[in-house]
Amino acid sequence: MVVFNRRFSFLSLQVILMLNGIFYLNTVSAQVSIVDSETPTVKETKAANRQKLYKTLVNGINRNLSLPLADSTEENWMDAFYSIELLRYRSAWAESKLHEAFKKADTRSGYFQHALMECVYDAYPDIFEKEVRWLLDTTMDIKCFALCAEYLLRKKPDDRQVIKLTATRRNLYPANSILNALWYRLLYSNQARPPIDDLIQYPFYPKAKVVFSFQRKNRNYPGIAVIRDSMGNFAKDAYDNIFYVPQLARSMSNVPGYISNGNTPQGIFRMFGFDKSKSTFIGPTPNIQLTMPGETGINHFINDSTNTDTIWTMEWYRDILPKSWKAYMPFYETFFAGMAGRTEIIAHGSTVDPSYYKNTSYYPLTPTLGCLCTKEIWDEATGKRLQSDQLRLTDALKKAGGADGYYIVVELDDKQQPVDINEILPYLK
Repeated sequence: MVVFNRRFSFLSLQVILMLNGIFYLNTVSAQVSIVDSETPTVKETKAANRQKLYKTLVNGINRNLSLPLADSTEENWMDAFYSIELLRYRSAWAESKLHEAFKKADTRSGYFQHALMECVYDAYPDIFEKEVRWLLDTTMDIKCFALCAEYLLRKKPDDRQVIKLTATRRNLYPANSILNALWYRLLYSNQARPPIDDLIQYPFYPKAKVVFSFQRKNRNYPGIAVIRDSMGNFAKDAYDNIFYVPQLARSMSNVPGYISNGNTPQGIFRMFGFDKSKSTFIGPTPNIQLTMPGETGINHFINDSTNTDTIWTMEWYRDILPKSWKAYMPFYETFFAGMAGRTEIIAHGSTVDPSYYKNTSYYPLTPTLGCLCTKEIWDEATGKRLQSDQLRLTDALKKAGGADGYYIVVELDDKQQPVDINEILPYLK
């Protein structure tokens, strides 16, 4: 979920709000046409409308990056950055403008620096190392600092400059959740994962329903979601096989999950019901509502109305975990993300044009701003929904007792391939 700290132009605001499931009812041009019937129709999924949106966004990239970079045009450039992420847009000219942005980044706001780093993190993982190293040393924006550090650590996990500067920043701001998350990633990136069996068999609280979303460390590869009902049984399909749906936990930027707009954090979410979005990019299929520590109260998260403590600490999160998982720091990403202010991560479908991502390893799934996303196929002639893994997921969850419990995102390993149900079945038996 993006947090709005400065003014955006109308186009980018519309796009970002749609991606996040936020909707302004009084803004006519941001209205979406959704007919919520037995077979929902979203007119924006028609081929002509998708082509129109693509053209509008590309024209916006070229127009906004043509403006001289100044205080008054920062938001225009940031518009372009977000559209580049969404479309995976590439051009030599746009790349040259990113170089220009880096040359002036030290005089720009922290919001601009953050948006710039988010734009290049996934799209240009190699060519901006010199510029990023310089920005790491000069930025006063902590999110930007963390993004710069993560950009460099991908190529060189033991980068001494990054480690030294992170330690220095953390000493200055010891309570900052972003710096603490970065520091723990440095310390525990190679920590051995505890047994999956211990997590899957753990009861959490009585009659809690649990959705497990098994993912790769490399979020370019889709994961799999399965459902455990209140009696501890895993949901099955009509053929008595374990029910599952592919699920993508990758954001458009592909940045780590403790940073806003990053990948879905690993760890535990509180699951609490269903909703329907009015976002034209999410669509009308029911979504699953989720919250992280800090985003909701302790009582609700741990399902204990007798608790009198209201201050979130790592210990409260640790108490939820099975014994063998309590010291596994990579699993605390949802805690740090929530403490850092990330909000409104949900599990939803998608009406985004999958053709933007046709050359990726996760096609036809579509990335988000950090949510868990399932595949939906829409008729480009009529706008009607043809296929929906999201509807299958929510229907199965309703049958299992409803969305009241935990949604758990767990990374299995770093295999460079989608998660297959046959990898999961031994744990479920």
